[in-house]
Amino acid sequence: MTYAVAVRTLCEFTARAGDLDQRFTPAPSGLEGMAGHGVVTGRRGPAYETELALSGQYENLLVRGRADGYDPAANQLEEIKTYRGKLDSVRENHRAAHWAQARVYAHLLCQARGLTQLRVALVYFNVTTEEETVLTEGRDAAWLATFFQAQCGRFLAWAGTELAHRQARDAALEKLAFPHGEFRSGQRELAVSVYRTARDGRCLMAQAPTGIGKTLGTLFPLLKASPGAGLDKVFFLAAKGSGRNLALEALDTLNAQPAAPGLRVLDLVARDKACEHPDKDCNGESCPLARGFYDRLPAAREAALTQIQSRLDAPTVRAVARAHQVCPYYLSQELIRWSDVVVGDYNYYYDSTAMLHALTQANQWKVAVLVDEAHNLVERARRMYTGELHQLSLAAARQAAPKPLKKALDGLQRSWTALNKKQAEAYQAYDAAPAGVLAAVQKAVTAITDHLGESPLAQDDPVLAFYFEALHFMRLAEQFGSHALFDVTRADGRALGAKTPPSTLCVRNVIPAPYLAARHAAAHATVLFSGTLSPQQFYRDTLGLPADAAWIDVAAPFQAEQLAVKVVGNVSTRYRDRERSLAPITDLIAAEYARRPGNYLGFLSSFDYLRQVADLMRLRHPQVPIWLQTPGMGETDRTAFLARFTENGQGVGFAVLGGAFSEGVDLPGKRLIGAFIATLGLPQVNAVNENIKRAMDLRYGQEQGYDYTYLYPGLQKVVQAAGRVIRTEQDVGTVHLIDDRYRRAKVRNLLPSWWRVD
Repeated sequence: MTYAVAVRTLCEFTARAGDLDQRFTPAPSGLEGMAGHGVVTGRRGPAYETELALSGQYENLLVRGRADGYDPAANQLEEIKTYRGKLDSVRENHRAAHWAQARVYAHLLCQARGLTQLRVALVYFNVTTEEETVLTEGRDAAWLATFFQAQCGRFLAWAGTELAHRQARDAALEKLAFPHGEFRSGQRELAVSVYRTARDGRCLMAQAPTGIGKTLGTLFPLLKASPGAGLDKVFFLAAKGSGRNLALEALDTLNAQPAAPGLRVLDLVARDKACEHPDKDCNGESCPLARGFYDRLPAAREAALTQIQSRLDAPTVRAVARAHQVCPYYLSQELIRWSDVVVGDYNYYYDSTAMLHALTQANQWKVAVLVDEAHNLVERARRMYTGELHQLSLAAARQAAPKPLKKALDGLQRSWTALNKKQAEAYQAYDAAPAGVLAAVQKAVTAITDHLGESPLAQDDPVLAFYFEALHFMRLAEQFGSHALFDVTRADGRALGAKTPPSTLCVRNVIPAPYLAARHAAAHATVLFSGTLSPQQFYRDTLGLPADAAWIDVAAPFQAEQLAVKVVGNVSTRYRDRERSLAPITDLIAAEYARRPGNYLGFLSSFDYLRQVADLMRLRHPQVPIWLQTPGMGETDRTAFLARFTENGQGVGFAVLGGAFSEGVDLPGKRLIGAFIATLGLPQVNAVNENIKRAMDLRYGQEQGYDYTYLYPGLQKVVQAAGRVIRTEQDVGTVHLIDDRYRRAKVRNLLPSWWRVD
């Protein structure tokens, strides 16, 4: 069997050496790189050849790619690389890979045209000054052939192992049996739909209730379909750590089967959690784990992928990294290329600079994406594609800026202050960003970019921090449209002692669909699943799903008799009625607790409302044990909160709807027997949300605008919170929906169909 590899991939694997160096230097954009190549090739003579498709075989390794250019008159093969600033800013490990690419292309050209010798050139082109630096060497065909064979031999030793792993993996997956023998009720229906989606290369929205085993019910069929679909990788994306943990456990279960597929499962963690030396910069001059990183990487990679049986989680990767003295975070990134299943947060694939998406595009992988608890993707994607620029960050940058940057930053300050003076209200939305301010931001970005090319800044420099903010802001401003708002929020000037209070400029995403659609298109198959994906049109519109995306609504395995859903319609939890609602809520909780002692969750719309209810509970009903979620709760405190819910425990835990305890919490049996939801979960009516509603009105109509902004997001939180009560087919419990608006037919129609609401 032939193993195909791109020239760039081959050389990045075999030729990189020396230090890891993550000091920021501004790189040309994709368009600037293409334009730079065009300038260089345009300067050559009429006989100059560009984009030469070349390929060559070494044993069962097929190497292919496109060489940038060849000058027949000079007999010179050219590899063109664009850069900004000083040529010295091109890292040594990159230069080594660049030379390797040029030499491999040179060999392939000699082989294709029967050349006995060739000049090999690296052409570095400065996109700012349009200056060329040409580095050349003369090589004969025999030397180039030896070099090519050495690179291929090094890669092939690894590729052979990889090919054997993939063949064994696919053979095992084809025979893989469902680990639990029988599917749960509804689980088979889900699994069949996911299998067909992977087989046919489509997109699926799957609404499936808690308790049927959605994680295993999606992973198993997707992996089962992988060999036939020719998938390279599966990405399992979750909004929270609990979802990732469930995925890792499900994959452990699959890997533990008698005919184990030996899946390599990589768990990606954030840099701040993986870094061994957070006080040091990521370069060989500062961090010992960056020094010589690429020299020690091959041994570390081999240890991770040949000595570890399956799960490459954070502790495992860290142990390997420590043993080989390399950075665990960047070792984890390298292991993506050789993993079968990657488990991580949404942002690794859907963010504007998402690593998994970039690698998929660069390597032309055929991937399937599983999106856990996909109802969360709307709000998370909005944050990914929202850019804020803080005037206080500008002030810090101005103070720290070297002299060449003062003029551009001062000009931005003047334009920004002028905008603040014109704005009558503390918050105001605009139809578009003011052109004068945008032009000033762009001038500042250009000035900093040019300066960084000559004089790199430290990672903690305020100028660099502002620059990253401004880059993200400008990218989104350039793509501004009806899917976004531009707004300005002015700070409290009295608190800051300023005559003209500073403000925050924001390109605020409302509808992430335009950005997410491209991510869905890049995947062979995408499955978005959740217990709450209704109404489906809301998610189709906001998440940018293709028109032919399939939909499945899996019936709940529960009976209506298991859950008593009671509407308390004589209470209003609206903000203006909060004080009057306190006594009825506390009395209801106490009465239900007295009727059936056990563990309950009480959900309120805010921490302030929660505190008021809890205070009155202690005063009026001190016999009822209570414990509270608090703002900024750490992992230890969250664990302690949930630990109170034991089989024989009794009491009420109060939490905020939509917070850490509203979803992803599994308390089966008597660990939780009821919930009180004293809110509709509607987002707060404020200036920002009203402007979001206005944007929704313009796009979908006024009625839909209200529903998309307030009603659907609110009821989704309610259903998720209520879903904590019934977790298995043996559970029995009660949910009290406390608000008169639950009497409305439109609201009730958004509740699960299997509920019998009294």
